[in-house]
Amino acid sequence: MSILVDKNSRILVQGITGREGSNHARAMLEFGTQVVAGVTPGKGGQMFEGKVPVFDSVAEAVEKTAANVSIIFVPPAGAADSVLEAAHAEVPLIILITEGVPTVDMMRAVKEVKALDAQNRARGGQGIRLIGGNCPGVVSAGEAKVGIMPNRIFQNKGRVGLISRSGTLTYEAAALLGEAGLGTTTTVGIGGDPVIGTTFADVLPMFEADPETEAIVLIGEIGGADEEAAAEYIKNHMTKPVVAFISGRTAPKGKRMGHAGAIIMGNVGTPESKLAAMADANVPVADTMPQIVELVQQVLAAKA
Repeated sequence: MSILVDKNSRILVQGITGREGSNHARAMLEFGTQVVAGVTPGKGGQMFEGKVPVFDSVAEAVEKTAANVSIIFVPPAGAADSVLEAAHAEVPLIILITEGVPTVDMMRAVKEVKALDAQNRARGGQGIRLIGGNCPGVVSAGEAKVGIMPNRIFQNKGRVGLISRSGTLTYEAAALLGEAGLGTTTTVGIGGDPVIGTTFADVLPMFEADPETEAIVLIGEIGGADEEAAAEYIKNHMTKPVVAFISGRTAPKGKRMGHAGAIIMGNVGTPESKLAAMADANVPVADTMPQIVELVQQVLAAKA
């Protein structure tokens, strides 16, 4: 069992004829993901790689192919509107890869997606979820990749759920877990921007309910309050062990670096705040990436 995406997911690629969209669509196909449609306005009727039909709109693509996941490779200026196009077409899962989307556009899109999600659920639907922007996507090992992760790292299903604000650290953590024989179930990159559609605390209950996930690794960073909120959720609701890593802990004060969401305001978002929250939730925090594996092995052994 996986969360969010699996071998039955039917993927729609918005921006499939652009450079990034086409490159990553090919990689998803090579992984074995069911890419069933692409959307590029004005290019409807084309075939991508000779087998994936391209449509002018998301609504048409969903009607013709029953796509239930959309991944967006659209330039920043149009990315939020692409999200809303997919949401109004009631695509249950929307993954926004694009980096640099204006914050005001993301605020508008996230607010509207949440309203459409509530309306959809009120009518008995499964809801509408946005992941990202500025994220690497979602991959369920050995089943489906909807994102930009390297294929080779996620071939074999394992025991650990992985949630991360970082892209490259996600790949490193997954590779280390795989090399240690632990592997991953599903990896979720939630994105590093100030405004995102899905948070750590939104993903944690999904892993808690997944019978194949035995432990969770949470990779956060300085800035924002998502890690503190996650720690509060873990403390009050999680029964499965969680291990964390917080990047940027040695960043000099006043230095601008890292993700757009890595903003410290007063005492909120500081390394000290995040470490204190994790300690209060009894979540061990690794000092180095390789130590993540050691801590996962320890919490699994304690649970056995």
